[in-house]
Amino acid sequence: MTTAAPPTRSTAPTPVPVPLSVLDRSHTRQGRPPGEALRDTVRFAQRAEELGYRRFWVAEHHGVPGVAGVAPTVLAGAVAAATRRIRVGTGGVMLPNHRPLVVAEQFGVLESLFPGRIDMGLGRSVGFTDGIRRALGTEKEAMDGFGAQLAELAEWFTAGARAYPQVHAHVAEGLRIPAFVLANDAGAEVAAAAGAALVIGGPKGRDGMRAAIDRYRAAFRPSPWWQEPYVVAAANVAVAATADEARRLLIPEAWALAHSRTHGVFPPLRPAEEIAALPMTDRERAAYEAGLRGHIHGTEEQVAAELATLVADTGADEVLVTTGSYDRAALLGSYERLARLSGLTGAAAPA
Repeated sequence: MTTAAPPTRSTAPTPVPVPLSVLDRSHTRQGRPPGEALRDTVRFAQRAEELGYRRFWVAEHHGVPGVAGVAPTVLAGAVAAATRRIRVGTGGVMLPNHRPLVVAEQFGVLESLFPGRIDMGLGRSVGFTDGIRRALGTEKEAMDGFGAQLAELAEWFTAGARAYPQVHAHVAEGLRIPAFVLANDAGAEVAAAAGAALVIGGPKGRDGMRAAIDRYRAAFRPSPWWQEPYVVAAANVAVAATADEARRLLIPEAWALAHSRTHGVFPPLRPAEEIAALPMTDRERAAYEAGLRGHIHGTEEQVAAELATLVADTGADEVLVTTGSYDRAALLGSYERLARLSGLTGAAAPA
């Protein structure tokens, strides 16, 4: 008598333990106009809403051929108008490039038009080159005043900035818009002092992230923006049927980053198969291979495990996902697979 083998059990990935959100940089693609990338972003936001992601954020980059996202509050308005439930925001507005009054008024308009759906993500970066910084009327040293700019911005949402006692941001006063500070480990204390949520990622590894997050939580001061610390871990994530296919999704942006580091220009994204056939100098090859490292990619099971580890290692309350790839269908497929991992339902999510 033979004994039947026990039935095989399918091993479904463990659900991601925290909410997931999306950051889209409106990458341009080789041979296609910037306007197409912006329209793609709006359509992408609609799909992200259908899939149940908590937030959809857009970015600010100036004078970059490979990025069409140059006016984040304008683009956020278009995204909010094209969606109904998903929270919409910026990842982020680079405060050294703008006066805090203007930023407060812009977000006041957005919140007034789309109440309860707007996030105010803020960063401290300035233009990528000397020429861009001059055109923006700023310099690298402007980053040093980021903390003071945050403090002034907060004042415009209350009774007005103390430095301008007769001026009021009427469209913004009294509004409570969640503020997020995009920071590496050095900016965690700035976010804590401002009473803002912390968005953190970067190349220094999980230990560095956790140390910065611990400092942020310990130093956090409650504010009208947030009463308790809130941490968003940012990560590049690609999901596909195989690990090789997921890695292929990362190739276009890795090459664009390598090109920017070796030639000073971030170009439009190219197809992965074209990049694989490119002759590269040793310097380009090293930058390209570095650009492929440190990301979360693989099958659904592999990515679910890596995201669970990221959350466990950092104690993050949420994960902000970004992926840049030439193949839009495969890119959307990655986000669809990722949504399955998180058990997203399409319901509206709280702040």
